[in-house]
Amino acid sequence: MAKESNMERDKVRAEFVAMIQPFVRNLNPDQIQDDTLLVDDLNVNSARLVDIMLEMEDRFAIRIDDEEAGALTTVGGAVDLIVAKKRRAA
Repeated sequence: MAKESNMERDKVRAEFVAMIQPFVRNLNPDQIQDDTLLVDDLNVNSARLVDIMLEMEDRFAIRIDDEEAGALTTVGGAVDLIVAKKRRAA
């Protein structure tokens, strides 16, 4: 089961990194780690962050409430949120 959930997380992570590319300048996907900060490391401003969250909702068929949105700071945090929401919906 753990191996399956790691594969699911890896797939979501790869899709998330591909999804944010249009919102991030000078993005090298190979340098993005789970602890990469969306705002500070990727230079995402607040308007782009909202766009990323809207795209997350559309692409992964999830809803992100205001509290969850405010807590999203890293790539890994976003991926974990997506995986958790998809599991709850399944």
